[in-house]
Amino acid sequence: MRPSLIRSRLRQGLAARIACMYYPTTMMPAHAAKAGFDAIWLDSEHSTWERHELQRMIAMHHLANIDCIVRTGSRNATDLYHLLEDGATGFMIPLVNTAAEAAFLAQAVKFPPLGQRGLDGAGLDNNFYLDGTLTYPAAANAETFLIVQIETPEALANIDAIAGTPGIDGLFIGPGDLSLRLGCPLDWTNPKMIAAQATVAAAAAKHGLAWGRPSGTAEDISLLKKQGAQLIAHGSDFGAVMKMLPAFAQTLNDSLA
Repeated sequence: MRPSLIRSRLRQGLAARIACMYYPTTMMPAHAAKAGFDAIWLDSEHSTWERHELQRMIAMHHLANIDCIVRTGSRNATDLYHLLEDGATGFMIPLVNTAAEAAFLAQAVKFPPLGQRGLDGAGLDNNFYLDGTLTYPAAANAETFLIVQIETPEALANIDAIAGTPGIDGLFIGPGDLSLRLGCPLDWTNPKMIAAQATVAAAAAKHGLAWGRPSGTAEDISLLKKQGAQLIAHGSDFGAVMKMLPAFAQTLNDSLA
């Protein structure tokens, strides 16, 4: 079982550094690892990923020794633990609104005694059964993780029960969906967003969970760190293209003027 960089960072009381990948980009895990990221989340909630694309990209994460988080809207237990068998380090599950939903997910992706994940052991995560399965279930529970996204007023109302669900390892605020449903701008100085973040942070602290959200600026990242956030996402392939192509075009235009 490959040790998780995020798990290691959290055990040391450090923040995990996460980037996002919207589209299959083979070189990104190696470059992200070289740059000092601990994980990439593959966004299969809002982008289309074929099954073999996911398997190939997860394997690329193993080659680069960087955690692979799959954000998926699937609630199918077999689909979820197949991804773990393929080598995913963990999940980010959107729109988890109740403790019952959280408990179902934990049951699906954790081995007993935490859950009811099915045992095989012939996948990449267990080195294709080369060492048997004696230590595999306990190692998988220790080195993989389940992060649920808090994105609605209902989730905020149920946050204590969600955070207290056995098998939940982290809370992650989805700012776009949350602000939309709170009826306020996506602005972390907005009183509704401040209150929502404080609610999530308090529940995480009470139940000993990591929490976090995406962040776009150095100042905001520093503030998150002071508030105890440990799951901090910054940067993506989409953002790189959006920022760098105008800069490249400007260089061309300036040079050809």
